[in-house]
Amino acid sequence: MREAIIETRDLTMRFGGVTAVNNVNFTLRERELRCLIGPNGAGKSTFFKCLTGQYVLRHENGRVYLRGQDVTGWQPYEIVRLGVGIKTQVPSVMNGLSVYENIWLSARKVNNRRAADKETRQVLEQLELGDLSRRLVGEMAHGERQIVELGIVVAQRPQLVLLDEPAAGITGSETEKLVTLIHRMNEEAALVVVDHDMQFVRMLNADITVFHQGSVLIEGAPDTVLSDKKVREVYVGNRAA
Repeated sequence: MREAIIETRDLTMRFGGVTAVNNVNFTLRERELRCLIGPNGAGKSTFFKCLTGQYVLRHENGRVYLRGQDVTGWQPYEIVRLGVGIKTQVPSVMNGLSVYENIWLSARKVNNRRAADKETRQVLEQLELGDLSRRLVGEMAHGERQIVELGIVVAQRPQLVLLDEPAAGITGSETEKLVTLIHRMNEEAALVVVDHDMQFVRMLNADITVFHQGSVLIEGAPDTVLSDKKVREVYVGNRAA
């Protein structure tokens, strides 16, 4: 069995009297792809922010481990340094720079100049952005900007990639491209994808973890999860038919 790259034990996050994440035990292994789904308020975004350090945890909140190392309470930049790539819901790009420059600056954080040049060219090819490399990101459509941010994440060759709503606001053809790109990324890294677009989740064809009321309701293969009666009741409904 492949090594666990990220693991939580009894992870809990409360805001006043509201328990947003409730004793969640979660394991993702090397080069595994996992989708997190759930209705609004289910706790999936809070869980994502706990994994990335956006919500700073205390030890009484449970534990988060990266490759067996306890990172509970670590800041986001410290987690990134362990080889974690993070893409948030809102594209975090530099609009006044070109596609090439955005990706190069990311690659340069972990490479010398020559290696950053090489890595940038490889990422542009991998994500099929070569024809757009000199275009200013601020002039691009939302879907294209989403792909550029994937490039910024990939350029540092993380071992774990966390994607929050990557399919939000993109078209059908862009969704197909995104699925292909995520599968390519998965050849080198483990990925957690948080999304609510069920068609997109089906296209990824990866194991699914369903959150409900802050807890894990069910985990498993897409057909098993999406046909589960409880899942239909709390979230999917007729959209899984």
